[in-house]
Amino acid sequence: MNTDIKKIIHVDMDAFYASVEQRDNPGLKGKPVIVGGLPGERGVVCAASYEARKFGIHSAMATAFAAKLCPQAVIIRPNFDKYRAASRLIHEIFHEYTDIVEPLSLDEAFLDVTVNKKNMPIATEIAKEIKEKIRLKTGLSASAGVSFCKFLAKAASDYKKPDGLTVVPPSKAIKFIDNLPIGSFYGVGRVTEKKMLSLGIKNGKDLREKNLEFLESNFGSSGEFFYRLCRAEDDRPVETSWERKSIGREITLMEDTNDLSVINLTLKECADDICSYAQKNKVLAKTVTLKLKYHDFRSITRSQTLDDYTANAEEVLACAVSLLDKTDIATTKVRLLGISISGFKEPFIVDYRGADI
Repeated sequence: MNTDIKKIIHVDMDAFYASVEQRDNPGLKGKPVIVGGLPGERGVVCAASYEARKFGIHSAMATAFAAKLCPQAVIIRPNFDKYRAASRLIHEIFHEYTDIVEPLSLDEAFLDVTVNKKNMPIATEIAKEIKEKIRLKTGLSASAGVSFCKFLAKAASDYKKPDGLTVVPPSKAIKFIDNLPIGSFYGVGRVTEKKMLSLGIKNGKDLREKNLEFLESNFGSSGEFFYRLCRAEDDRPVETSWERKSIGREITLMEDTNDLSVINLTLKECADDICSYAQKNKVLAKTVTLKLKYHDFRSITRSQTLDDYTANAEEVLACAVSLLDKTDIATTKVRLLGISISGFKEPFIVDYRGADI
C-alpha cells in the first residue's frame, strides 16, 4: 500500500440533531425542524433540517427570529444523550477501519485511512462503506469528502450535501480549489472573509494570484498559511489527541438582569460544573475568567490569576464573584454569564481514542 500520499476522509453527518429527531418521529419527515431552545426562553438554533434551511434558518440564530422566518417550523429541545448515543455508534464504525480518528464534534470527524485495518487500498471505497454502514446502523445519512489532506477532505464533504461523496485527487486539487468560495477555506471566518472580499479575493483562484508578501502584509502570520492552502499544501496530521487549554461553562439567562442573587446562583452552577469536570480529570488551574454578555450583546471578560492551583468550586466561584466588581453589573443588565479556568498545572491532554464522544 502506497503511504507516500495520505488518504484522508472527512465524514460529516447531514443536519445531525434534526435528522435524529426526524428519524425518531416519522411524522416530522419532510417538515421544517429546528432543534434548539424555545423562542420564549431566548434560545438559539442548534441545528435545522434541510427543510428549515430553505427559509434561511441556520445554527446559532436566535430561535425567536427563526420562528418568524418559518412560523410552521417544529421546534424541539435538544436531547444530547440521544445524539451522543448515535454518535458513539458512528464512531464505532470509524474504528472498524482506523484508530487514527479526529472528532471535530458529535457529528463530524477526520479519518486517516492511508494504512487501515482492512487493508483496503482505495479510500473512496472505504468512504462508501462507512456511509452505508452509518445508514444501516443509525438510519441517518452522512456526507464524505476524500482527499490527500484535511483541508480538501473537509471542503469536499461540504460539496454535495446531503448524502454526498466527493473525491479530490492530487490531479484535480488546484481546479477544485480555484472554484472554492473563499468563505469555505479553513481559517476564514466571517471577519476574514469580509476582508478577503474587500481585497477582491472571492475564490481560491483569486487567492493564489496574490503573492506571499501581499498576504502576509494583510493577514499577518496567517498569510503564509493561506498562501500554502490555495496551493493544496496542507500537512496537518489527523490528530488523535489535543491539549486542552481551558474548561468553561456559559449560561444564557431567561431574562436580562442585574439581580445579584440570580447572578450568584448562575455563577455557582457554572463553577460547580467546571470543577466537577476538572476533578474528574485530575486538572488543577490557576486562572479564573469571568464572561458577561450585556443586554445589548456587548461581551466582556475579566480574569484573575490565583496564588495556588485549584479545582475547588467555592474558590473559583469566590474569584468570579469578586471579578464582578470590575464590570458594569451595578448599572447594566446581563443576558449571559460564564466562567472558565485555565493555566493548568500539568498539560491537559484529551485522547479521542476511547473517549466518550
